[in-house]
Amino acid sequence: MLPGETLASRCLTQVPKCSDCGESLNLKVLRSAAGYYVGTFCNCGPYSRESGYYDSRESAQTALDSGQFGRV
Repeated sequence: MLPGETLASRCLTQVPKCSDCGESLNLKVLRSAAGYYVGTFCNCGPYSRESGYYDSRESAQTALDSGQFGRV
């Protein structure tokens, strides 16, 4: 992962907002066909994937809660 490639890797002082719909982009556990991941979602749909994929919602939630996630 390159520095600044994801929202979580940037030094942000406030929660970013979607440039199209204006909704706040809070990190949460999301699901896709590939599995569970930490990312952001807004009115426009999935906005960013901040982590790799996890086999279970619980594993992804543990990673989010601990702050120990990232893309590989």
